[in-house]
Amino acid sequence: MAIPEFIRTLRASAGHQMLWLPGVTAIVFDDDGRVLLGRRTDTRKWSVIGGIPEPGEQPAACAVREVYEETAVRCVPERVVLVQALDPVTYANGDNCQFMDITFRCRAVGGEARVNDDESLEVGWFTVDALPELNEFGVLRIKQALSDAPTWFDPTYPL
Repeated sequence: MAIPEFIRTLRASAGHQMLWLPGVTAIVFDDDGRVLLGRRTDTRKWSVIGGIPEPGEQPAACAVREVYEETAVRCVPERVVLVQALDPVTYANGDNCQFMDITFRCRAVGGEARVNDDESLEVGWFTVDALPELNEFGVLRIKQALSDAPTWFDPTYPL
């Protein structure tokens, strides 16, 4: 996946040490209730759409930007459905990161789904009862976006 320039600059001085970073996920539905997914170039697996906000960029604006950049679909964020600190990850190049993910339920308002950058092999709309194989990350976020439950957060915090 593309590494934002500000992270390249951080890595120049931080090396591979752990970076705590914001992340945004967009669960986009069309008028028929289908969800927008992309098949990633790095893993070759289907996934929900997301990315890293630029410094000063609002999370909802990042969701809209990432969806358009990756799929050419225009969307409007409707609500926050999940906030979660993810497990640390080590990339093949040795970089260590941990993300705080904010997931938005979004509504498509224009554009035609297509590969719009080099981060996706395919993009497409899927009915929720006929999704391609997805990891737990994507499945949980789609379920939360479909529910009327309040924003999900990990209830295991210490009292």
